[in-house]
Amino acid sequence: MMTYKEQLDMNRIPEHVAIIMDGNGRWAKLRGEDRSKGHMEGVETVRRIVTESVKLGFKYLTLYTFSTENWNRPEAEVAALMGLLFDNLKDEIFMKNNVGFRVVGDMERMPAAVRERIEWLEQTTAVNTGMTLVLALSYSSKWEITRAVRSIATDVAKGNLKVDEVNEQTIASRLVTNFMPDPDLLIRTGGEVRLSNYLLWQCAYSELYFCDTLWPDFSEEELAKAVYTFQQKERRYGKTSEQVAAKQ
Repeated sequence: MMTYKEQLDMNRIPEHVAIIMDGNGRWAKLRGEDRSKGHMEGVETVRRIVTESVKLGFKYLTLYTFSTENWNRPEAEVAALMGLLFDNLKDEIFMKNNVGFRVVGDMERMPAAVRERIEWLEQTTAVNTGMTLVLALSYSSKWEITRAVRSIATDVAKGNLKVDEVNEQTIASRLVTNFMPDPDLLIRTGGEVRLSNYLLWQCAYSELYFCDTLWPDFSEEELAKAVYTFQQKERRYGKTSEQVAAKQ
């Protein structure tokens, strides 16, 4: 039997894939381990999936790494997550795979050492021309959209922008994700079926893929299955099948 990867149409690979990496804590709990063990295993999954995403030809891979709501977790767990993040923001996997690195989120809340490491890695990988890995850190859509609205309101108040000039493009340009296209495919692991305040504006027409696999167990073949499922969809963007067919 052919694997999902063998069945992929390499001419129809999604340009931008976003992932909600859910299930690290439950993975650890099932094994009688501390939640930190699950996060450590989750980092290894990130390494594998980034490498496989490069092979598949994604242009952008955006990972929901730490939400604004995650700041409400126990202090010890947040500290452990920040330490794990700092320790793994290294340039090896990026330079080896010609991958660029960007972060979207409220950097003001990040520890200074992590913020400095992020800035260094963004600058170091700016020369890379392959896939861009984007981490959503201290991020939520409500924070992002509120930030964009405040920016627009400020310009309107100053007379730099007229109210009737505000449109979808105006809002999109003020979002922290304005440097990349909207996701074609959103994947969520861990069995939950919700978006959890993640890329709500950007995922208006994304294909959604939910699986029960906990993130530390998410494999290259599971990724291929998600892409294969995406390729079976007809993306109509509100049009009819006949209209879509007529433009092909």
